Amino acid sequence: MTHPSDERAYFFKIDTAIKRIRYALQKRFTDAGFDLTVDQWVLIDHLHRNPGISQNQLGELTTKDAPTVTRIIDILTKKGLAERRMSDDDRRKFLISLTAAGEGVYAQLLPMVVDIRRQGWGELSDEDYQHFTRIMDSIYRNFSA
Repeated sequence: MTHPSDERAYFFKIDTAIKRIRYALQKRFTDAGFDLTVDQWVLIDHLHRNPGISQNQLGELTTKDAPTVTRIIDILTKKGLAERRMSDDDRRKFLISLTAAGEGVYAQLLPMVVDIRRQGWGELSDEDYQHFTRIMDSIYRNFSA
């Protein structure tokens, strides 16, 4: 028996939507004169919400591997937007936070990000959002084990 998902490349639809959103957001950043990538924004956003987080935790939250997180943190540090400090309890662990400049960039970029999110969501309802998150969470769980 053929399952409906056998012939429906739902992952392709997810991937193309993500690429379109990333492109729109990157264009908005570039047009506004910000020298930041969407991946750098993702870390800035998580650092704003989780100051003093470890690199490992940041990787888990952003689903990025350790070398990628390290590279992005290095870039953000060089730009003066983030800082590392050694953990008081474990000298092998670094805690990452935004600097004042990083918080300023966050505050400037957030309205652009919100605008892109609203544009993408369009006229979809709260009920649509509930269905969407339920479906995406289910797909995610199907690959977690």
